Amino acid sequence: MWKPLATSVLTATLALCATLAQAQPQTQDVPLRIVVGYAPGGATDRVARIVADKLGTKLGTPVIVENKTGAGGRLSAQAVKAAPANQPTLLLANPAVMLVAPLVFPDAGYDPERDFRPVSHVNNYEFGVAVSTAVPVKELPHLMAWLRANPDKANFGVPATGSLPHFFGLMVGDAAKVRAEVVGYRGSAPLLNDLLGGQVPVAFDTFDTLLPQHESGKIRILAVSSAKRSPLDGKIPTFKESGMDLAATGWNTFFAPMGMPKAQAERLAGLIHEVMKDPDTQRKFEAAKMEPVVATMAQTEAMLKAYRAQWAPVVQRSGFKP
Repeated sequence: MWKPLATSVLTATLALCATLAQAQPQTQDVPLRIVVGYAPGGATDRVARIVADKLGTKLGTPVIVENKTGAGGRLSAQAVKAAPANQPTLLLANPAVMLVAPLVFPDAGYDPERDFRPVSHVNNYEFGVAVSTAVPVKELPHLMAWLRANPDKANFGVPATGSLPHFFGLMVGDAAKVRAEVVGYRGSAPLLNDLLGGQVPVAFDTFDTLLPQHESGKIRILAVSSAKRSPLDGKIPTFKESGMDLAATGWNTFFAPMGMPKAQAERLAGLIHEVMKDPDTQRKFEAAKMEPVVATMAQTEAMLKAYRAQWAPVVQRSGFKP
Protein backbone atom coordinates (compact mmCIF):
# COMPACT_ATOMS: atom_id res chain seq x y z
CA MET A 1 0.00 0.00 0.00
CA TRP A 2 2.93 2.38 0.56
CA LYS A 3 4.07 2.36 -3.08
CA PRO A 4 1.02 4.18 -4.53
CA LEU A 5 1.15 6.63 -1.63
CA ALA A 6 4.85 7.32 -2.22
CA THR A 7 4.19 7.75 -5.92
CA SER A 8 1.38 10.21 -5.22
CA VAL A 9 3.56 12.21 -2.83
CA LEU A 10 6.39 12.30 -5.38
CA THR A 11 4.03 13.39 -8.15
CA ALA A 12 2.56 16.14 -5.98
CA THR A 13 6.03 17.30 -4.96
CA LEU A 14 7.19 17.49 -8.58
CA ALA A 15 4.07 19.40 -9.56
CA LEU A 16 4.62 21.89 -6.73
CA CYS A 17 8.26 22.40 -7.75
CA ALA A 18 7.23 23.02 -11.34
CA THR A 19 4.63 25.58 -10.23
CA LEU A 20 7.15 27.38 -8.04
CA ALA A 21 9.70 27.39 -10.86
CA GLN A 22 7.19 29.01 -13.20
CA ALA A 23 6.43 31.68 -10.61
CA GLN A 24 10.09 32.68 -10.35
CA PRO A 25 11.86 34.93 -12.92
CA GLN A 26 13.52 32.93 -15.66
CA THR A 27 17.21 33.24 -14.97
CA GLN A 28 20.31 33.03 -17.11
CA ASP A 29 23.80 32.27 -15.87
CA VAL A 30 25.65 35.17 -17.52
CA PRO A 31 24.67 38.85 -17.05
CA LEU A 32 23.24 40.55 -20.12
CA ARG A 33 25.21 43.46 -21.58
CA ILE A 34 23.50 46.41 -23.25
CA VAL A 35 26.02 48.37 -25.32
CA VAL A 36 25.40 52.06 -26.05
CA GLY A 37 27.56 54.03 -28.46
CA TYR A 38 27.34 57.33 -26.60
CA ALA A 39 28.47 58.84 -23.33
CA PRO A 40 26.40 58.55 -20.13
CA GLY A 41 23.68 61.17 -19.76
CA GLY A 42 22.42 61.28 -23.35
CA ALA A 43 19.01 60.15 -24.58
CA THR A 44 20.10 56.69 -25.76
CA ASP A 45 21.95 56.06 -22.50
CA ARG A 46 18.89 57.06 -20.45
CA VAL A 47 16.69 54.66 -22.41
CA ALA A 48 19.17 51.84 -21.87
CA ARG A 49 19.28 52.35 -18.11
CA ILE A 50 15.49 52.55 -17.66
CA VAL A 51 15.01 49.30 -19.58
CA ALA A 52 18.02 47.56 -18.01
CA ASP A 53 16.70 48.11 -14.50
CA LYS A 54 13.37 46.41 -15.26
CA LEU A 55 14.82 43.75 -17.53
CA GLY A 56 17.28 42.60 -14.88
CA THR A 57 14.37 41.77 -12.56
CA LYS A 58 12.68 39.67 -15.23
CA LEU A 59 15.90 37.85 -16.15
CA GLY A 60 16.93 37.29 -12.54
CA THR A 61 20.45 38.48 -13.30
CA PRO A 62 22.19 41.86 -13.57
CA VAL A 63 21.90 43.79 -16.83
CA ILE A 64 25.01 45.88 -17.41
CA VAL A 65 24.92 49.05 -19.53
CA GLU A 66 28.25 49.59 -21.25
CA ASN A 67 29.05 52.93 -22.90
CA LYS A 68 31.39 52.25 -25.81
CA THR A 69 31.89 55.67 -27.36
CA GLY A 70 33.74 56.74 -30.47
CA ALA A 71 33.37 56.91 -34.25
CA GLY A 72 29.83 58.27 -33.98
CA GLY A 73 28.55 55.07 -32.40
CA ARG A 74 30.11 52.72 -34.94
CA LEU A 75 32.49 51.23 -32.38
CA SER A 76 29.53 50.01 -30.35
CA ALA A 77 28.04 48.19 -33.36
CA GLN A 78 31.41 46.64 -34.21
CA ALA A 79 31.80 45.43 -30.63
CA VAL A 80 28.35 43.83 -30.47
CA LYS A 81 28.77 42.21 -33.88
CA ALA A 82 31.90 40.50 -32.52
CA ALA A 83 30.40 39.54 -29.14
CA PRO A 84 31.14 35.90 -28.24
CA ALA A 85 28.17 33.54 -28.33
CA ASN A 86 28.52 32.79 -24.60
CA GLN A 87 28.15 36.49 -23.68
CA PRO A 88 24.53 37.67 -24.15
CA THR A 89 24.79 41.16 -25.62
CA LEU A 90 22.33 43.65 -27.09
CA LEU A 91 23.01 46.88 -28.94
CA LEU A 92 20.77 49.89 -28.31
CA ALA A 93 21.13 52.01 -31.43
CA ASN A 94 19.54 54.81 -33.42
CA PRO A 95 19.38 55.78 -37.13
CA ALA A 96 22.87 57.28 -37.03
CA VAL A 97 24.39 53.87 -36.31
CA MET A 98 22.00 51.54 -38.10
CA LEU A 99 21.06 53.57 -41.17
CA VAL A 100 23.34 56.50 -41.94
CA ALA A 101 26.81 55.20 -41.01
CA PRO A 102 26.74 52.05 -43.19
CA LEU A 103 25.67 54.21 -46.15
CA VAL A 104 28.33 56.90 -45.85
CA PHE A 105 31.30 55.11 -44.27
CA PRO A 106 32.80 52.48 -46.61
CA ASP A 107 34.70 51.05 -43.63
CA ALA A 108 31.82 51.03 -41.10
CA GLY A 109 32.78 47.48 -40.17
CA TYR A 110 29.27 46.02 -40.06
CA ASP A 111 26.12 45.54 -42.11
CA PRO A 112 22.97 46.43 -40.13
CA GLU A 113 20.79 43.88 -41.94
CA ARG A 114 23.29 41.03 -42.30
CA ASP A 115 24.98 41.28 -38.89
CA PHE A 116 22.08 42.17 -36.61
CA ARG A 117 18.58 40.97 -35.76
CA PRO A 118 16.04 43.66 -34.72
CA VAL A 119 14.71 42.90 -31.24
CA SER A 120 12.54 45.72 -29.92
CA HIS A 121 11.73 49.32 -30.86
CA VAL A 122 11.44 51.15 -27.52
CA ASN A 123 11.11 54.88 -28.14
CA ASN A 124 10.75 57.71 -30.66
CA TYR A 125 12.15 61.21 -30.45
CA GLU A 126 12.24 64.53 -32.24
CA PHE A 127 15.22 66.75 -32.98
CA GLY A 128 15.78 70.38 -32.16
CA VAL A 129 18.14 73.19 -33.05
CA ALA A 130 19.35 75.28 -30.12
CA VAL A 131 21.70 78.18 -29.57
CA SER A 132 23.76 79.27 -26.60
CA THR A 133 22.71 82.42 -24.76
CA ALA A 134 25.69 84.17 -26.37
CA VAL A 135 23.95 84.01 -29.76
CA PRO A 136 21.53 86.97 -30.04
CA VAL A 137 18.66 85.21 -31.83
CA LYS A 138 15.26 83.87 -30.75
CA GLU A 139 13.84 82.39 -33.95
CA LEU A 140 15.15 80.19 -36.76
CA PRO A 141 14.91 82.95 -39.42
CA HIS A 142 16.94 85.18 -37.09
CA LEU A 143 19.59 82.44 -36.88
CA MET A 144 19.77 82.32 -40.69
CA ALA A 145 20.40 86.07 -40.82
CA TRP A 146 22.97 85.87 -38.00
CA LEU A 147 24.86 83.09 -39.81
CA ARG A 148 24.97 85.09 -43.04
CA ALA A 149 26.29 88.07 -41.12
CA ASN A 150 28.80 85.92 -39.18
CA PRO A 151 29.83 83.05 -41.50
CA ASP A 152 32.99 82.48 -39.46
CA LYS A 153 30.76 81.45 -36.52
CA ALA A 154 28.84 78.78 -38.42
CA ASN A 155 30.06 75.99 -36.15
CA PHE A 156 27.35 73.42 -35.44
CA GLY A 157 27.67 70.79 -32.72
CA VAL A 158 26.01 67.38 -33.17
CA PRO A 159 26.03 64.31 -30.88
CA ALA A 160 27.66 62.12 -33.53
CA THR A 161 29.25 62.51 -36.94
CA GLY A 162 26.96 61.19 -39.67
CA SER A 163 23.85 61.36 -37.48
CA LEU A 164 20.52 62.83 -38.60
CA PRO A 165 21.31 66.01 -36.59
CA HIS A 166 24.49 66.22 -38.71
CA PHE A 167 22.33 66.32 -41.84
CA PHE A 168 20.05 68.93 -40.29
CA GLY A 169 23.11 71.09 -39.66
CA LEU A 170 24.21 70.78 -43.28
CA MET A 171 20.70 71.66 -44.47
CA VAL A 172 20.52 74.74 -42.24
CA GLY A 173 23.96 75.83 -43.46
CA ASP A 174 22.86 75.43 -47.09
CA ALA A 175 19.65 77.38 -46.42
CA ALA A 176 21.68 80.19 -44.82
CA LYS A 177 24.14 80.04 -47.74
CA VAL A 178 27.15 79.59 -45.47
CA ARG A 179 29.73 76.83 -45.28
CA ALA A 180 28.94 75.20 -41.96
CA GLU A 181 31.55 73.40 -39.91
CA VAL A 182 29.81 70.45 -38.26
CA VAL A 183 31.53 69.25 -35.09
CA GLY A 184 30.73 65.67 -34.03
CA TYR A 185 30.81 64.79 -30.32
CA ARG A 186 30.85 61.48 -28.44
CA GLY A 187 27.25 61.83 -27.37
CA SER A 188 24.80 64.44 -26.14
CA ALA A 189 26.34 65.12 -22.73
CA PRO A 190 29.67 66.56 -23.95
CA LEU A 191 27.86 68.46 -26.72
CA LEU A 192 25.50 70.05 -24.21
CA ASN A 193 28.40 71.01 -21.95
CA ASP A 194 30.06 72.91 -24.80
CA LEU A 195 26.79 74.54 -25.85
CA LEU A 196 26.19 75.74 -22.28
CA GLY A 197 29.76 76.99 -22.06
CA GLY A 198 29.57 78.82 -25.37
CA GLN A 199 32.35 76.76 -26.99
CA VAL A 200 29.90 75.88 -29.76
CA PRO A 201 27.20 78.45 -30.68
CA VAL A 202 24.63 76.15 -32.31
CA ALA A 203 23.65 72.54 -31.60
CA PHE A 204 21.39 69.99 -33.25
CA ASP A 205 20.30 67.16 -30.95
CA THR A 206 17.31 65.26 -29.65
CA PHE A 207 14.56 67.54 -28.40
CA ASP A 208 14.28 65.80 -25.02
CA THR A 209 18.00 66.31 -24.37
CA LEU A 210 17.85 70.03 -25.11
CA LEU A 211 14.52 70.81 -23.43
CA PRO A 212 15.53 70.88 -19.71
CA GLN A 213 18.25 73.44 -20.38
CA HIS A 214 15.85 75.45 -22.55
CA GLU A 215 13.27 75.47 -19.76
CA SER A 216 15.89 76.72 -17.30
CA GLY A 217 16.84 79.56 -19.66
CA LYS A 218 20.41 78.35 -20.23
CA ILE A 219 19.94 77.75 -23.99
CA ARG A 220 17.23 78.56 -26.54
CA ILE A 221 15.57 75.93 -28.75
CA LEU A 222 14.52 77.62 -31.99
CA ALA A 223 12.68 74.81 -33.79
CA VAL A 224 11.63 71.17 -33.48
CA SER A 225 11.72 68.57 -36.26
CA SER A 226 8.31 66.95 -35.74
CA ALA A 227 5.43 67.46 -38.17
CA LYS A 228 3.45 69.16 -35.37
CA ARG A 229 4.55 71.10 -32.32
CA SER A 230 5.76 68.84 -29.53
CA PRO A 231 3.36 68.23 -26.63
CA LEU A 232 6.40 68.65 -24.38
CA ASP A 233 6.50 72.37 -25.25
CA GLY A 234 3.88 73.72 -27.63
CA LYS A 235 5.49 77.18 -27.72
CA ILE A 236 8.41 76.02 -29.86
CA PRO A 237 7.62 76.09 -33.61
CA THR A 238 8.43 73.35 -36.08
CA PHE A 239 11.05 73.72 -38.79
CA LYS A 240 8.25 73.98 -41.35
CA GLU A 241 6.50 76.75 -39.41
CA SER A 242 9.84 78.53 -39.32
CA GLY A 243 10.16 78.48 -43.11
CA MET A 244 12.31 75.37 -43.59
CA ASP A 245 10.78 72.30 -45.24
CA LEU A 246 12.22 69.72 -42.87
CA ALA A 247 10.52 67.09 -40.70
CA ALA A 248 11.98 63.94 -39.20
CA THR A 249 11.92 61.77 -36.10
CA GLY A 250 14.37 59.23 -34.73
CA TRP A 251 14.16 56.07 -32.65
CA ASN A 252 16.04 53.81 -30.27
CA THR A 253 15.86 50.09 -30.98
CA PHE A 254 17.49 47.01 -29.45
CA PHE A 255 19.43 44.76 -31.82
CA ALA A 256 20.95 41.32 -31.22
CA PRO A 257 24.06 40.11 -33.04
CA MET A 258 23.40 37.30 -35.50
CA GLY A 259 25.67 35.15 -33.33
CA MET A 260 22.95 35.08 -30.66
CA PRO A 261 20.55 32.14 -31.11
CA LYS A 262 17.25 33.29 -32.58
CA ALA A 263 15.27 31.73 -29.73
CA GLN A 264 17.27 33.75 -27.20
CA ALA A 265 16.71 36.97 -29.17
CA GLU A 266 12.99 36.23 -29.35
CA ARG A 267 12.85 35.63 -25.59
CA LEU A 268 14.59 38.95 -24.91
CA ALA A 269 12.21 40.66 -27.32
CA GLY A 270 9.26 39.27 -25.38
CA LEU A 271 10.68 40.39 -22.03
CA ILE A 272 11.47 43.91 -23.31
CA HIS A 273 7.92 44.09 -24.68
CA GLU A 274 6.66 43.31 -21.17
CA VAL A 275 8.99 45.93 -19.68
CA MET A 276 7.74 48.60 -22.09
CA LYS A 277 4.09 47.81 -21.26
CA ASP A 278 4.77 48.33 -17.56
CA PRO A 279 3.06 51.58 -16.42
CA ASP A 280 6.04 52.40 -14.20
CA THR A 281 8.39 52.16 -17.21
CA GLN A 282 6.14 54.47 -19.19
CA ARG A 283 6.06 56.96 -16.33
CA LYS A 284 9.86 56.97 -16.21
CA PHE A 285 10.09 57.63 -19.94
CA GLU A 286 7.58 60.45 -19.71
CA ALA A 287 9.39 61.94 -16.69
CA ALA A 288 12.55 61.95 -18.82
CA LYS A 289 10.57 63.72 -21.58
CA MET A 290 10.79 60.72 -23.91
CA GLU A 291 8.09 58.91 -25.90
CA PRO A 292 7.92 55.19 -25.01
CA VAL A 293 7.02 52.64 -27.69
CA VAL A 294 5.61 49.15 -27.11
CA ALA A 295 6.46 47.00 -30.14
CA THR A 296 6.78 43.32 -30.92
CA MET A 297 9.71 41.89 -32.84
CA ALA A 298 7.62 41.79 -36.05
CA GLN A 299 6.46 45.39 -35.59
CA THR A 300 10.06 46.47 -35.02
CA GLU A 301 11.19 44.81 -38.24
CA ALA A 302 8.36 46.50 -40.18
CA MET A 303 9.22 49.92 -38.73
CA LEU A 304 12.89 49.58 -39.70
CA LYS A 305 12.03 48.49 -43.22
CA ALA A 306 9.76 51.51 -43.74
CA TYR A 307 12.29 53.91 -42.18
CA ARG A 308 15.11 52.68 -44.42
CA ALA A 309 12.89 53.03 -47.48
CA GLN A 310 12.20 56.67 -46.53
CA TRP A 311 15.65 57.84 -45.44
CA ALA A 312 18.26 55.80 -47.32
CA PRO A 313 17.55 57.64 -50.61
CA VAL A 314 17.77 61.00 -48.80
CA VAL A 315 21.18 60.16 -47.33
CA GLN A 316 22.47 58.81 -50.64
CA ARG A 317 21.23 61.82 -52.64
CA SER A 318 22.94 64.20 -50.22
CA GLY A 319 26.32 62.99 -51.45
CA PHE A 320 27.62 63.36 -47.90
CA LYS A 321 31.14 62.06 -47.37
CA PRO A 322 32.77 61.94 -43.95
